[in-house]
Amino acid sequence: MLVLKITNASQVVAAKTNRFLEALTPAGLDHRLVEEQVMKGLIEQLRAEGIEGEVALVDGMDLGQK
Repeated sequence: MLVLKITNASQVVAAKTNRFLEALTPAGLDHRLVEEQVMKGLIEQLRAEGIEGEVALVDGMDLGQK
């Protein structure tokens, strides 16, 4: 099992678009957009390596503190 927690979604959206657009979008939307793009890239890389399996976005999983 692989778990990936993205902690800088708003900064990524701001860097890829602009600060004004980032300020208008809620943090939850930023996280979803970044998660979807990361998931697409991950799937492409896994396929390229011949790895088969399932990838899913899961809401509500809390990994706690570091």
